[in-house]
Amino acid sequence: MDFKKRALASLIAALPLMAQAQFSQNDVNSFAKETTLTFAVVDNFHNKDAGFLGKIILNNQSDVALAAGESDWQLYIHSVRKINTEHVAGLNIEHVNGDLHRIVPTKDFKGLPAGKSLEIEFDAQVWVVAYTDFMPRAFFVSGDHKPAIFANTDSEDMSQFVAPFERENQLRRYNEPKDRTVLITPEVRFERNQQTTTKVSQEDALKRIIPKPQKVEFNRGVAKLDNSWQIRFQGQLKNETMVFMQDLQNDYGLTLKAEPDHIKANKEKLISLKVNPQLANGKSESYTLEIDDDRIDIVGSDNAGVFYAMQSLLNLLPANSQGAVEVPQLELEDSPRYGWRGMHYDNGRNYHGKDAMFKLVEQMARYKMNKLHWHFSEDEGWRLEIPGLPELTDIGGYRCFDLEEKECLLTQLGTGPFKSGSGNGYLTRSEFVELLTFARDRHIQIIPEIEGPGHARASIKAMEARYHKLADEAQKVAKNNLINKKNTKKEAQQVDISAATQYLLSDPNDTSVYMTVQNYKDNSMNVCMDSTYAFLDKVTYELQQMYREAGVQLTNLHFGGDEVGAGSWVDSPICQAMFADPNNGVAGAGDLKPYFTQRVAKLLEKRGISPGAWEDGLMYDRTNPFKRDEFPNKTFTANVWDNIWEWGVADRAYRLANAGYQVILSHGTHLYFDHPYEAHPEERGYYWATRYTDTKKAFNYMPDDVYANADYTRTREPIENLEALVGRPLPQLEKPENILGMQGQVWSETIRTEDQVLAMIFPRILSVAERAWHKAPWEGEKVDTKTQEKDWAQFSAAVGLKELTKLVNAGVNVNLPVPGGIVNNGKLQVNTPFAYLQTEYSLDNGATWLAYTAPISVSKEQSIALRSSLNDKSKSRITYIN
Repeated sequence: MDFKKRALASLIAALPLMAQAQFSQNDVNSFAKETTLTFAVVDNFHNKDAGFLGKIILNNQSDVALAAGESDWQLYIHSVRKINTEHVAGLNIEHVNGDLHRIVPTKDFKGLPAGKSLEIEFDAQVWVVAYTDFMPRAFFVSGDHKPAIFANTDSEDMSQFVAPFERENQLRRYNEPKDRTVLITPEVRFERNQQTTTKVSQEDALKRIIPKPQKVEFNRGVAKLDNSWQIRFQGQLKNETMVFMQDLQNDYGLTLKAEPDHIKANKEKLISLKVNPQLANGKSESYTLEIDDDRIDIVGSDNAGVFYAMQSLLNLLPANSQGAVEVPQLELEDSPRYGWRGMHYDNGRNYHGKDAMFKLVEQMARYKMNKLHWHFSEDEGWRLEIPGLPELTDIGGYRCFDLEEKECLLTQLGTGPFKSGSGNGYLTRSEFVELLTFARDRHIQIIPEIEGPGHARASIKAMEARYHKLADEAQKVAKNNLINKKNTKKEAQQVDISAATQYLLSDPNDTSVYMTVQNYKDNSMNVCMDSTYAFLDKVTYELQQMYREAGVQLTNLHFGGDEVGAGSWVDSPICQAMFADPNNGVAGAGDLKPYFTQRVAKLLEKRGISPGAWEDGLMYDRTNPFKRDEFPNKTFTANVWDNIWEWGVADRAYRLANAGYQVILSHGTHLYFDHPYEAHPEERGYYWATRYTDTKKAFNYMPDDVYANADYTRTREPIENLEALVGRPLPQLEKPENILGMQGQVWSETIRTEDQVLAMIFPRILSVAERAWHKAPWEGEKVDTKTQEKDWAQFSAAVGLKELTKLVNAGVNVNLPVPGGIVNNGKLQVNTPFAYLQTEYSLDNGATWLAYTAPISVSKEQSIALRSSLNDKSKSRITYIN
């Protein structure tokens, strides 16, 4: 048989198989719609603390069969735990990049007939004890057809596609070492809530201002605020007065007339607003507030002080009051503990919409917080329109199924295959200017973060798309010029691609191999290329223009610096050329991070901007910071986050402060609000730093003594001797003036919607506001636990009685704590960590709910459902007894 005949025979033999392998678009859609895909944890204990066994279950209830053998279909899943298994059940599992994995059939695949199920068991890194570790929107694709999302995974209800966690080896992270986490139950919650024994009256809860003032004396009587009151303000306070009037009207239905103080007031009741720079010895943001029955006097050391006095006054007003409001008479003096009272918001990984940002800024101001660290660029997204670089948002603002990344970034973090998926989007330039103005009027500074050199995949891919577009255009221009030349014997014209490479962030010839903590292979800006710094300068310039348009200065800019993949740049020819040059001080890859930091710091200094970085971006090694005198900047802020005590670097806050950096305490164990509120699989968030962080834990953070916060290791072993755990002397703080303050952090890998992000932040952020403003008398190496318990009781009662309601009234979705409950001697007892927060119970599996007001009689085996309730819409997660 000759070659042509053999080829024809082979083709004919393959036809039935190929026909089975082809799917129509309707087949793809039908299979994904009718087939359920379920993730399950099989065993967290199979590989000590290094990995877990998981499983994907495909239940094919469609009319479409997956044929045996090779085919062109592919199944994509989002898995933040990198899957190690490469071959199982006749399938290949391939890691694409980041969290994206692909499952494809091989010749050994047995097929999946209609009406049958397939289990795909795999080994993956680390462990999974929370449903939100699994990501939604797995999808199916065949050939050139459009992908289709498995319908049951197209949901934020994790129970639709994650199997229940019930066994010990699902609920605990590992058994070697022993996971000593106390798994949460209604009984455990009840016992913890019972530790707060101080009873706080409603009157005292209403009087509790958050954050707590330095000094306040309450007098007898109340002032009755109504529309008969007038406002007189010092001229420079016009903006503050306008915001104050708007808040009074929107929240309490009070319409007060305001005039500058040169206009004499009538005899009506008066609110007086003034600035006295000598107040509190000139300490900024200080104020006094005096409330009498017919007069309220507010004096600030500056405009911010007056604004904060207004917030204290508003804080005293009962929630849901309208038209006429009673406020206690008092005399108050107040100054902030720290000048930096911040919140970090990761918008890069997932975009949650414009409204989420405005709500966050508004509520930060209500609690006297003044710094919003906006993390708008990341591997997974770029969230701000930059004039002249449209690709940053056209490409970097969206994720979808585009493996070549010509239209969008690779899909990640449960977005799914379409640009309409959750987490996509960005702020336009005009929206950001509007936000800056809104924040300015509320004395909040927005610190933008251009993440680099690591965590920069969105900007890298966007600039690669720009390069290809402009290079193609240059190629066409050169070709046209050559065709139109009269003398065709002349040498072909050189293609000018200088415009294409102007802001390029990657070396096309770089063959470096690395893998980051988030499983990326290509997210490091090339620090050896001048175009990298041209890009950073261009973005900084455009940011400056936005700030100027909003009437504020860009004084601080964060450049990230953290978690650069080990091995980045080592095989870049451009970097190799730098290493070969003996005159530039860069001899090898170990010199590149400090080189990058020096260039960025000098670039920002020329623009009058102070740089900031995460702690690991400023370290030569585990204990030695970059030489501070290498940077020309007067202020260089360092966010110190890694206080996992057994990792041995939790003393960096003091090392960096002593070295001359200005430190912002951002510690993971107490201040990371992407972590769960409690150790329960239904709670959202990562838990690498601690198994949980509730509002009370954040409240108990002691910023003046970093070491005093060392309570437990990650396995929940109590820390008795920190120095012994670390194994070396712990440096003491020599330059306390270099601790600028503290901030909460929220990272958004598992957070895809506005409601989700706000609930992760609120109410925990109130604890940050409290500690950043007020130093409690119970703080210290040896905590005064009785005073601490009383302070928490007052704070938590105020949260439960008024703050949660005010937040919800402002459109903020809050996290309501799940109640604790026990049955003792036939009586159901219920409590929450927040006094005055209503709880409800159900004895018919949630069909009807009743308000809990006092212990009730129940039978021993009766199933009881419990939840917290703020109003008809705001409910906590449900917990069950029996």
